[in-house]
Amino acid sequence: MGDITCEELSKLNGDDYLLIDVRDAESFSYGHIPGALNIPSADIPVADLPQGKQLIVYCRSGNTSAEVVTALSERGYNASNLKGGYSGWLKTHIFDLSRDTALKVEEGLRKKFSKKLFSKFAKAIVEYDLVREGDKIAVCISGGKDSMLMAKLFQELKRHNKFPFELVFLVMDPGYSPENREIIERNAKLLNIPITIFQTDIFENVFNIEKSPCYICARMRRGHLYSKAKELGCNKIALGHHYDDVIETILMGMLYGAQMQTMMPRVNSANFKGMQLIRPMYLIREADIKAWRDYYNLRFIQCACRFTNNCSAEYCLTSNTGSKRRKVKELIARLAKEDPEIEQNIFKSAENVNLSTVISYKDKNGVIHRYSDEE
Repeated sequence: MGDITCEELSKLNGDDYLLIDVRDAESFSYGHIPGALNIPSADIPVADLPQGKQLIVYCRSGNTSAEVVTALSERGYNASNLKGGYSGWLKTHIFDLSRDTALKVEEGLRKKFSKKLFSKFAKAIVEYDLVREGDKIAVCISGGKDSMLMAKLFQELKRHNKFPFELVFLVMDPGYSPENREIIERNAKLLNIPITIFQTDIFENVFNIEKSPCYICARMRRGHLYSKAKELGCNKIALGHHYDDVIETILMGMLYGAQMQTMMPRVNSANFKGMQLIRPMYLIREADIKAWRDYYNLRFIQCACRFTNNCSAEYCLTSNTGSKRRKVKELIARLAKEDPEIEQNIFKSAENVNLSTVISYKDKNGVIHRYSDEE
């Protein structure tokens, strides 16, 4: 029993130990240490574990796994806690990546991933009129795979230099733990993204809110991003929502909100005059983003929210919004296995609206029009 460092772990013979990730399945699927076995902490008491091997346990930052190690040791297992958890391993992993990773990634966007990533990025920009000459865009980076890829795609677009526009790579720190902030900074440096970081106290303000903290947190984040972007002279903020986010939002609105709506590619801000929100990843599939991430062995933070900072994304998964989105994602995946065109049909449903067959709809001013109005 005791702690083991990431450096010590790297020197061990893989046949002599079993590496156990006690985070939830969602966190594990997003990213984990190679060779790890996922057994969520709640399942550890009934898990069939080998007595003859050293068990090395990790969670997000080392807190929950330390408790698991104590319980395992009391049951007679030779168990050790990975110091710093997955976050600690991430920092080491990023540091160990090749210093020319950025160059490889940039070349990949022009060659290997051009069709599925950059071409779709450029198509969305043209089709939805997202970037214009003279724009100054705040590329908002959360530290996850989507926003980091978006930053690299914008850099590639800038390299083409078809018309002048400016970029600011903006990172808002809403109260990240020191390890999460360091991971974001290390990844940005690795990928040659010159980030501008500004501090807020959003996590502190929403931490004790019981009703809809995720919704309030998201609204506050958006407001701070608009405000900082405007302060920096930007007229647009870019977010990394992708195709899968769009179709999930459509179904969530229908199934849980009793409304037909979608996540728009371009939105004028109601509270910040002259500012727009754009989503240039609108046509990019999440599976292709994951393929890009995994091809270059990149690892990013999943969720840096303080609610989940004690090693699990369980709060996000069991919160109202998180649980609904997860269910919808799983539903779409099941349907797509039966009919590959399901996802595309959901996406196009928001474009192919025939108002003559709609019972009622709201115009942009919120006025409700019913089918009987024209009779």
